[in-house]
Amino acid sequence: MALNATIFGPEGLEITDWERGFFREVQPLGFIVFARNIETPHQLRRLTHDLREAVQRDAPILIDQEGGRVQRMRSPHWREYLPALDQMAQASDPLRAHWVRNRLIAAELHDVGIDANCAPLADIAEDATHPVLKNRLYGYDVETVVAASKACADAHLAGGVLPVLKHIPGYGRAAVDSHQDLPCVDAPRADLDVWDFAPFAALTDIPIGMTAHIVFSDIDAAAPATTSAKMMEVIRKDIGFNGLLMTDDLSMEALSGTVAERAEASIAAGCDIVLHCNGDAKEMEAVAAASGEMTAAAIIRANRALAMRKTPANIDIPALEAELARHLG
Repeated sequence: MALNATIFGPEGLEITDWERGFFREVQPLGFIVFARNIETPHQLRRLTHDLREAVQRDAPILIDQEGGRVQRMRSPHWREYLPALDQMAQASDPLRAHWVRNRLIAAELHDVGIDANCAPLADIAEDATHPVLKNRLYGYDVETVVAASKACADAHLAGGVLPVLKHIPGYGRAAVDSHQDLPCVDAPRADLDVWDFAPFAALTDIPIGMTAHIVFSDIDAAAPATTSAKMMEVIRKDIGFNGLLMTDDLSMEALSGTVAERAEASIAAGCDIVLHCNGDAKEMEAVAAASGEMTAAAIIRANRALAMRKTPANIDIPALEAELARHLG
């Protein structure tokens, strides 16, 4: 079966008849869900089941469930978490607390049929990091960020959920929000290698990665990483990431052109998969046509990543909750 090089977000709380037919015909690699798609655990389990039923396979279903401001599943049905940077500062044992937090998140996701989470974030926090990102990060230095990212990824894999490493090759220097505008970093390449890119080079065993919509002018002043063949070469050869590489959301205003042009440019640059999140039917049709079928190399990377999904071992949820509470005082 040929797979389209896309991941799509459905429009609402349940799959529509149009979506069912479109997804079955197009065969996107997988799906992503947002707050608009989530009401109760029962409803969410039905939606994830119906999305997979539409494509007649065990397609990956993603979410952004970092904890803190960026979590799509919220109270009263799911736990609320501190922003990651705040928890790292507050916890008596930051790395253990970070593992416990993410193991609890993975358990919540697995329970409702979600098997990939857009975390960890290996961007390094800076004084100038835009507030939309800063308190979502794990630390202010390479060593802390790498250790916390490994703890996050390991906790997710233990819970049967694939981690998605973001935002490759590094978004910490961005002083503007890429949802609204295109960040540009003018730091020299030598500085980028030892700082911004270094965490990602240490995390190449994570099976899936997400690109950053950000320009690094010393490498390619003409295009953001997502649509830059020069940056893709850096990611693959210099950083050494050989996992499945997906774009950040094509709907973000950091990218120029129509969504179809953005999709075509991303695939041409070297991304394996295009992520389209807003659920707009006309846009999904255009993105699917522009993205085309997954390449043979992308299919190998996807199969390698999906093979890492496993049935999680039973855990003592109340004991982990109590442990996290102790770490946080």
